[in-house]
Amino acid sequence: MEYYQYIKALHLIFVITWFAGLFYIPRLFVYHIEANNKPSPDKEILAEQLKLMTKRLWVIITWPSAILTTIFAVWLLVLMPNLLNENWMIVKLVLVVLLILYHLKTHQIFKQLQRDDVKYTSNFMRIWNEGSTIILFSVVFLVILRNGIDWIFGVIGIFVLVLLLILGIKLYKRIREKNPKA
Repeated sequence: MEYYQYIKALHLIFVITWFAGLFYIPRLFVYHIEANNKPSPDKEILAEQLKLMTKRLWVIITWPSAILTTIFAVWLLVLMPNLLNENWMIVKLVLVVLLILYHLKTHQIFKQLQRDDVKYTSNFMRIWNEGSTIILFSVVFLVILRNGIDWIFGVIGIFVLVLLLILGIKLYKRIREKNPKA
């Protein structure tokens, strides 16, 4: 079991790189969608560059990180199966399932944009971008706090975070409408 901490460290490293990809790719989607409204040849040049950037991010960083995160997580649970008896771990696994669903939906959006099939607005993608943030905050509070009372305060904190994110997105939209260069 002395290598348990090494596996845990690798799990955490790949969680970080996975989230880095999940945080950045919706932002690239925003730029891709907004490039679609530009005149030619800017539209085509930007779209091709953004498709290349998103493909590299998604295929080289985000997907491998998701897979390695999962492998190391399963390995940790094999080494410490008693963790599955902890209530906080069950809640964490539910959040992980939500994260995987978020990842798969993001993959679907990625494939659509690779075909220049724009189905979402840039504002929707700005909101979508916060999905992984909310899941990350939830998991971190859950894993660190674990205690029932502390977890309640964590949940309240997450709702406050969601409220602040929504207000921030609305404020930024107003700023962009007044100053399109912002």
